[in-house]
Amino acid sequence: MKRLYIDLDICNRCDECAARCSYFYHAGINQGVTALREYATFALFCRHCEDAPCVNVCYHDALERQDDGHLKRYMMLCTSCKSCAIACPFGTILPDFIPYLDSQCDFCVGRRDEELPACVSSCPENALEVKDVEEDPENDIYILGEHLAVRTRRWNREVEGIRKV
Repeated sequence: MKRLYIDLDICNRCDECAARCSYFYHAGINQGVTALREYATFALFCRHCEDAPCVNVCYHDALERQDDGHLKRYMMLCTSCKSCAIACPFGTILPDFIPYLDSQCDFCVGRRDEELPACVSSCPENALEVKDVEEDPENDIYILGEHLAVRTRRWNREVEGIRKV
C-alpha cells in the first residue's frame, strides 16, 4: 500500500519546514508536516512515562495519554504555553512542535494518484515520499496509522544500557 513516507532523521535537520502544501488551509506555511513530526515523535520517541509530567502539568487538559500509551494533544485546548515541553524530563516535546495555530495533514488521500503531494515535490531535503512501504523495525521503518510510514531510530525501553522510566 502506498503511504506518505517521512524520514525524520532528514526532516528534523531543518529549523523550519520549507515544503509547500496544496491543502487550502495550509496556505503560506505548512503546518501539516509539523503535525506529522509531532505525531511521529509522540509515537516513537516519547518515553510513555507512567506518571507523565507533561500531562500532569498541562492546566488546560490539552494533553492526554491514550490507551496505547501515546500522547494526544487537543489543539483547541492547547494555548502553546510550552509547559509540557519544560516538564518533559527527556526533552521529547520540542517547543516548536507546540504551535498555537495548527492543522492536520490529510496525507493527500484521494489526490496522490493524480500527482505527487506538494510537500513531497517541494521538500528541499527530500525527506518526504509517497511509496509502497511495509514496517521494518530492523531498518528503522515504522507504520503509524493507515497512511503514514516513518523512518527514524525509535527509543526502546528494553534496549540494554538504558535505564527504565
